Parts: sequence; C-alpha cells; structure tokens
Amino acid sequence: MTRIDAKFADLKARGQKAFVAYVMAGDPDYDTSLEIVRGLPGAGVDVIELGLPFTDPMADGPTIQLAGQRALEGGMTLARTLQLAAAFREGDDTTPIVLMGYYNPIYSMGVDAFLAAAKDAGIDGLIIVDLPPEEDSELCLPANAAGLNFIRLATPTTDDARLPRVVENTSGFVYYVSITGITGAAEADAGDVAPEVARIQKASGLPVIVGFGINTPEKSRAIAEVADGVVVGSAIVSKIGNCDSPGDVLAFVKTLANGAHTTD
Repeated sequence: MTRIDAKFADLKARGQKAFVAYVMAGDPDYDTSLEIVRGLPGAGVDVIELGLPFTDPMADGPTIQLAGQRALEGGMTLARTLQLAAAFREGDDTTPIVLMGYYNPIYSMGVDAFLAAAKDAGIDGLIIVDLPPEEDSELCLPANAAGLNFIRLATPTTDDARLPRVVENTSGFVYYVSITGITGAAEADAGDVAPEVARIQKASGLPVIVGFGINTPEKSRAIAEVADGVVVGSAIVSKIGNCDSPGDVLAFVKTLANGAHTTD
C-alpha cells in the first residue's frame, strides 16, 4: 500500500473528501517553494501535487506556464525537484507527494535512474500528462513495478469506448479534468461533473479527484460533494506569482481545504 492508498483509505474511513494542492517546484525560488510545500499539510492538504518545471507545458494555462518559467529561471531541474521532495520528507513521512509534469525530463534522466531517485526522494505517484495509455510500457508499468502509483487523466471527451483503456493500469486515483482546454481556462460545474465522476468510479474502482476550474472555497465544496476530492492548482499558483507571502498563500489554501472538508 502506497501513501496515496493509505491516505484515501483513511479519508474514506472518516467519511471525508480529499483536498489536493498543486504547486510548481521551485516557484518563485527553491527556499520559498520548500517553505510553502512544508506548510501545506498544516493548511489541510491531503495530497501534494508537485509540478515539475518544463519548457513546453502544453496542457497548462498562462498561470502555471509562468510559474514553470520562474522556476526554470531560478535553476530548477528534475534533480532539484526531487531534492525538494526529499527535504520535505525529512519532516513528513505520511503526506503523499504526486509528481506532475511531462515525460521529456524523465526520459533525459533515464527511466530506471529516475524511478530509483523518485523512490529515494519520497515520491508516491506520477501524473505524466503527455504519455497516453498506448505508451504504458515506457513509464507506467515500470513505475507500478517500482511501487509508485501511476495516475491517469480522464476528460469530458473520454468516452465509454476509451475509458477502459485509460484506467487499465491506473492506480492511486483517477484525475478527472472537469473542463476541455488548458488549466485555469474556465470554471468547473458540479452538475456536469457528477455523472462523469460516477462513470469513472464504476469503470476504475478508484477514487476520482476533480481538477481544473476550482478556485474558491465554495467551488471546492460543491465539487467535493460529487467527487472523492478536489485539486486546486492555478488559483494557488496565482497567489505565489503575485508575490504573496508563504503565510498568505497557506492561509488561502486553508480556506480551499476547509471547503472540500465540509461537505454534507
């Protein structure tokens, strides 16, 4: 059982939904980023999504693109991202960390070397947005064999014919992208999300976490009512990009987490 599996089992036992926070590793700089990441569990975050900076983030909107650019300009690399995760692990051995990004930096390091380094750093799962199920042998299957959850994205365009292939080797949870398009582009609607979540739960047997278009405590609560949890990324990254202090960022995160945790 991974930390992700243990976390969702614990949340289910307590009748609580998950709150997942995305931050870009190294944004706006390594030290500030580490301070924010270390503060996330205390702000109510159940799972940390740690963004891996990349030069061509095709699925991300301007807010996260700029965060990645700031991190890269500050010297952030895959190796330093894993270093940040390892530093977090020195004080927290229970909060799951999911590394989210693109395949190129992992390919450049080498899959075997990356998986060994990720395990050593305390990474629990991967979301690699540009590796489709047809490429599972490339990273998904080796990651699962190494004890890492490989988390797949499902979208409003993932129809019943495609869904079984998408969830076939997925573990940990399924990330449902609630809107079509890039991050930060529109708002999620609980009425549209609910039947899709039920469909994916039935097909996968896994928790379904909804992301994209969630930016307020009210929206966090509304989506958590119909899913197993919510992910907030762009709204948090925007606070960091506006030079809010780590304390202000974490206070904002806490309001979002409280929304997800106060479902009926």
